[in-house]
Amino acid sequence: MSLPRAVLGIDVGGTTIKLRLETRSGELLDARRAPTPQGDAEALRLAELVAELAADAAQKGELDAIGLVVPGIVDAVTGRSVLAVNLGWRDVPVVELTRAALTRRGIHAPLAFGQDVRAGALAEATSGAARDVAGPVVFLPIGTGIAAAVVANGDVQFPDGWAGEVGQLRLTDARFGGRRLEEVASAAAVAAAAGTPDARTAVDRAAAGDPRASAALDDAVVALAEAAAWYVAVLGCSRIVLGGGLTEAGEVLLAPLRSAVSARTDGFPPVELVRAVHGDEAGAIGAAVLARRTATAGEAAR
Repeated sequence: MSLPRAVLGIDVGGTTIKLRLETRSGELLDARRAPTPQGDAEALRLAELVAELAADAAQKGELDAIGLVVPGIVDAVTGRSVLAVNLGWRDVPVVELTRAALTRRGIHAPLAFGQDVRAGALAEATSGAARDVAGPVVFLPIGTGIAAAVVANGDVQFPDGWAGEVGQLRLTDARFGGRRLEEVASAAAVAAAAGTPDARTAVDRAAAGDPRASAALDDAVVALAEAAAWYVAVLGCSRIVLGGGLTEAGEVLLAPLRSAVSARTDGFPPVELVRAVHGDEAGAIGAAVLARRTATAGEAAR
């Protein structure tokens, strides 16, 4: 029996690699997770692991293309990771290394390369909370760090370089002491400020009235509202899709954040703040979309 034609999406995170094998029509064939190699500054072990995962996936589907997305600053044109702090990468030729490892295993499928947050935005634009929105939509995942991506009419805008690295902006409000956005409003920052093991515990304690946890969440709301309001003003977006671990707090976070954004954008058309649909699978789903588009483009060129 012949194998189904398939695409493979791989999302490399700071601690976990997520993989999705899908048919060309989008049906899920397999989903796996594996630990991200640590202390791998040259990405040699990562390339070999990606090739190993691809070889395993090729036993379940005939690979037409592979999509690979990584965190940090990427140059999708040259296939390099410019900077990925959590992985210890600086100017690493990820695509070159991965293609070589794939070739050694006899896999010659085209390889699409991109950045994880933009891939998550693409997933939400294709089949999630940004689907069927005509104008620009901001995807703002709030996890260990904070970054953003913009999609419009189903495509990622500003696909290279530093665009979207809002987590690195320094906050000017005196209450934040010159800290960066992700040092105040990321899930990790909220947990640290609240003195809890994780952001979910911080949110639960805030909801129960714990003053330290409440102050940490209030600071996060103020900082996030500043960033969101600027996106509304500059892009004229009508929807902001919030992803990442902190959004598991639901309305405990979203309700005050909506109010804070509304107060800062008085006079602008109203903007919706909604939770992402795909959760932590968004990057892998977006990587599969990149692979599918690459496969289709290759067929059209022949």
